[in-house]
Amino acid sequence: MTIAPPNFYPPFNILRLSHVELGVTDLQASRAFYEGILGLRVSAADDEALYLRGMEERVHHSLILRKTPQPVALSLGFKVFADADLDRAAEWFASKGLPVEWVTRSQCQRCLRTQDPFGVPLEFYATMQRLPPTHQEFAAYRGVRPLRIDHCNVFCPDVDAAYAFYNEMGFRLTEYTQDDESGRFWAVWMHRKGGVHDIAFTNGRGPRLHHLAYWVSNPLVIIDLLDLMATSGYLANIERGPGRHGISNAFFLYVLDPDGHRIETYCSDYQTVDPDLEPIRWDLKDPRRQTLWGAPAPRSWFEQGVPFEGVTPVDPVLAGQPIVAP
Repeated sequence: MTIAPPNFYPPFNILRLSHVELGVTDLQASRAFYEGILGLRVSAADDEALYLRGMEERVHHSLILRKTPQPVALSLGFKVFADADLDRAAEWFASKGLPVEWVTRSQCQRCLRTQDPFGVPLEFYATMQRLPPTHQEFAAYRGVRPLRIDHCNVFCPDVDAAYAFYNEMGFRLTEYTQDDESGRFWAVWMHRKGGVHDIAFTNGRGPRLHHLAYWVSNPLVIIDLLDLMATSGYLANIERGPGRHGISNAFFLYVLDPDGHRIETYCSDYQTVDPDLEPIRWDLKDPRRQTLWGAPAPRSWFEQGVPFEGVTPVDPVLAGQPIVAP
C-alpha cells in the first residue's frame, strides 16, 4: 500500500474521538469496575445505561455502558467542529452509498449516525451537554485517575481500505506496520486531535472493537492500578503490561472489564500537530514495535475482540502474523 498525501481539506471537520458506547450484561458489575477500580466519574445512570467521563472532561460523557444480552460494541462517537459539519458529513456519507440517520441523543443537540464501509457504527455531533469541571477535585480521584478518552483500536479485515477511507475523511497517518511480502498495511495509527491516534486499525477478523484507551497522568498511576486490581478480585482481568510501546512511545496497560471489553490506560505519547510530519514505518517482525523493551503481546491480544452489534466479522485479506508471546 502506498502512503497517500494527507487530506488537509476534508469534506467535514472532525475534532477528535469523543465517546464509545459498549453493551454490557451487568450494569452493577460494570459500574463497580469502571467507577470503583478504573476511577471514571459517573455523570448519569438508570436501569438501562451508565454514562461516565474522565476527570478532565467537560462534556457529559466519553463512555456509555448500555445493558445488552451479550457483550457488544454499539458505536464510536466523534465530535465535529460546528453544526454545519454534520450536514456536510451527512452528504458525504450518503454520496458513498452509506446509511445516514439523524438520531435523538438526550445530551446532544443533533446527532448523525452512519457507518464506515465495513459496518462499524459511527456517530457525529457538534454540541454535547457540558458539566462543571472536576479536574481539580483531587479528593474525588480514584483508581488509575483517568483524565480523558484518547483513542480506540478496531480489528479490520482490510487495513489498506480502512486507511484510504479514513484518510479521505481527514484522519492523518502517524505510524504504520507493513508486510514486506505483500506491501499491505498490517496496522495503521491515525489522528485528528494532534496525538498519535484517535483511531487505529489492526489486521484481523473484523470489524471488531479491539480496545478503548484512556489517558492517565503518568506511569505510576498505572502501577497503582495493578496493585489495586491484584488485591480486589480482578487479577485475572490484567491482560498485558505494563510496558512502553515502540509505536507511539506510550506507557501502557491493558485490562479486561467483567464482559471482556479491553481497556487501555495510556500516557506519554508524542505530539503530531505539524501537518508535514512524516509517518513512521515499522517492520512486522521488529520486536520493539509492540513493546520497546522487546516483550511480545499474548495471543489473546491478537485474537480477542468484541463484535459490533449487528455486524458479522469476516476473515482478513492479509495473513501476516507478528511475533506472539508463547
